[in-house]
Amino acid sequence: MRKRWSNRWFTILMWSAYLVADSVAIYAFGLIAKAQFSGCTSNSEADAYGDLLAFWAPFLLLHLGGPDTITAFALEDNELWRRHLLNLLFQLGTACYVFYQSLPSDKLTVPTILVFIGGTIKYIERTRALYLASFSKFRGSLLPSVGFERYSHVPIEMKRKPNIESRDAGEQNKTDLDDRQDAFRVIEAELNFFYDVLYTKAAVVHCPTGYLFRAISIGSVVTAFALFYVLNKHGFHEYDVRITYTLLLGAVGLEFVALGRLICSDWTIARLGRFEKHPIGTFEKFLLKFKSESSPFALHILHARWSRSIFQYNLIDSRLRRWPKWIEKLLDCICLGELFDDLKSGQRKPYSDKLGELIFDELKRKELFAENLESTREICAARGKWALEHSETGQDCTNLLPFVRDVDYDESLLLWHVATELCYNTDTDESTNLNTDRGNSKVLSDYMLHLMIKQPDMMSAVGGYGEIRFRYTCDEMDEFISKNLSDGSKTKITKESACKRLLSVDPVVRSPSAKKERITSVLHDALILARVLRDIEKEKRWKIMSEVWVELLGYAAIHCRPYNYAQQLSKGGELVTLVWLLMAQLGFYRHLGAAVSPRDAL
Repeated sequence: MRKRWSNRWFTILMWSAYLVADSVAIYAFGLIAKAQFSGCTSNSEADAYGDLLAFWAPFLLLHLGGPDTITAFALEDNELWRRHLLNLLFQLGTACYVFYQSLPSDKLTVPTILVFIGGTIKYIERTRALYLASFSKFRGSLLPSVGFERYSHVPIEMKRKPNIESRDAGEQNKTDLDDRQDAFRVIEAELNFFYDVLYTKAAVVHCPTGYLFRAISIGSVVTAFALFYVLNKHGFHEYDVRITYTLLLGAVGLEFVALGRLICSDWTIARLGRFEKHPIGTFEKFLLKFKSESSPFALHILHARWSRSIFQYNLIDSRLRRWPKWIEKLLDCICLGELFDDLKSGQRKPYSDKLGELIFDELKRKELFAENLESTREICAARGKWALEHSETGQDCTNLLPFVRDVDYDESLLLWHVATELCYNTDTDESTNLNTDRGNSKVLSDYMLHLMIKQPDMMSAVGGYGEIRFRYTCDEMDEFISKNLSDGSKTKITKESACKRLLSVDPVVRSPSAKKERITSVLHDALILARVLRDIEKEKRWKIMSEVWVELLGYAAIHCRPYNYAQQLSKGGELVTLVWLLMAQLGFYRHLGAAVSPRDAL
């Protein structure tokens, strides 16, 4: 669920459960061991109760092994595989001690051993998954001599058409992807494989040895349930029997849920893909149809590869929706200012096919120009300049070039963000094509500001002094609002009225030398940019702006560290991650030795 949800409260709930799980098991082991010495009214009752306690102990190993869908909450957890190995040995020793205390009674010996086997296998799977996903091990597995098949033991090929295939993201060869929907499906599948390797047991389970041990684990738990069901329960307390049935039914249910997910996983489909001409290939087609969007079971929702949501943060909106000053001071004193700012100003927009189409078309258009090392470097280094010089509108954008060519990336992003907001809130044309480009530009503008301000780690390579410029711009915006809008009262101010009032102000033009002397607000320069943009015909204006925003997004995607992409996979994923992989599949990295490509991941 984590890869499909990006909700903050859901993440906190999952994090709390992940941290508490091991502590609860250790505490329960202690209670069971202590209860064995408490004694009962008769020897028969003591033996029966001791047998049940010994039978319950291995269920804690099943609990510690956890579900297949989560081994690590964050990447850093994978580096703690040695600690989990030590815990494994300790918990196995404790379970063996509890079992030993119940001897020489043998009433539940066989079911206890079977559950013990199943729990041990699950816990070993978890520890090995953490080890395989640790930094050094995973990085080594990406070396050409090792290959991705080390984990899956199957080639990663996802085919929709004869000329469309998914390759290992580490390959430098260009992938022939001409259909936008197929391209994003391939990339989402690749993200899913990366997520599974880093955060789940998939790398351990999806191999011949993994299948064998999974069969043993399921068989052990089911057999233990059957043996307990036919067992003569004379001497057992009725309440204890109900608890035991609850544990057994829960264990059997979780095992079969895990089996169902294993059968329907992308790993299984990829493995079956090798038998396309074999009768077993029919089962692969059934699984693909079963998980498709047209499936009546709606399994495409359960198997979504990322959250398909795009975080938004808007500068003007955040200043208009500020808390009262006394509340801000109080929140800052208790270090909760940023959290409440996110709750008030942070938003999410659903990912749309129109946005995906814009990104794909722009990157495919650039691909045609990336014929050699020089042209590829020029395109990958562009942060708005190439888009303005090669705009599909044919518009002369010479007067817009200084706003991307003569400023740093972070300053350019802020300039275009404020200008986009000013144009968006003062433009009410209802044209369909215009609204598509207008809406896409708005979504990308707010998303890029979110990355720079709320996800600074992802933008550390290109962010520069973005956060400082952002604060200066916010201060100037606050000053403007207090002086020019509603006598300082912001309760009834709308973004439309604020933007119209801003555009009516004569901006202060600063000399280039003054700009270089110190970092300042970009508000006045953004007003100048907005006026230049508003002089362009509306349809061409929004087309140009959408092209620039895609290029700014692509520039950030190239320069973000792959480690940060991997971190975001457990939080619902990010659009910029899809763009990074799409650029790799389209061949933008095949000429670049210096650019960051998926082969350099982690």
